[in-house]
Amino acid sequence: MNEGPSCVDITDLNPPPSPEEVFRYFQTLPLPQLTTRQQPPGEALVGLPVIFFTDSPTTQTFTVDIRGFAVTITARATSFTWTTGDGTTLTTTDPGAPHPDQTITHDYSSGTYTAGLTTTWGGTFSVDGGAAADVPGTTTTEGAPTTFTVRQARAVLTNPYD
Repeated sequence: MNEGPSCVDITDLNPPPSPEEVFRYFQTLPLPQLTTRQQPPGEALVGLPVIFFTDSPTTQTFTVDIRGFAVTITARATSFTWTTGDGTTLTTTDPGAPHPDQTITHDYSSGTYTAGLTTTWGGTFSVDGGAAADVPGTTTTEGAPTTFTVRQARAVLTNPYD
């Protein structure tokens, strides 16, 4: 016989978000489209490598409400895929750096090229301030491309006595 009020655990009725549910939200986050930067800007020379990098933020933190739970998602850029515009693709875990610390370079023949950057994002999440767990998947963003010209320099001999 049950006398008096009793407590009912409603946890089973509204369990915390599963990793798969968090991943569905992760795929819809407004992650930044990282800017493709290149040096020298605008024009380059055959024989001198073009330097690629992005100086956009590579970590973003979001707090979303999933069925009443506060879910903090930290997205991190995990890889960078540079399309160079001449059919070459460079994939790195490095966002690159400008001169003199460059880490991503590419040599070109003369012509006009459009290069772009696709960023792959992974992440971690926590529910209501609990322990962090990995988001079970990745998503990508495409940055705005950059167009530049590579020119062939030609030596010209002159007579200094003319």
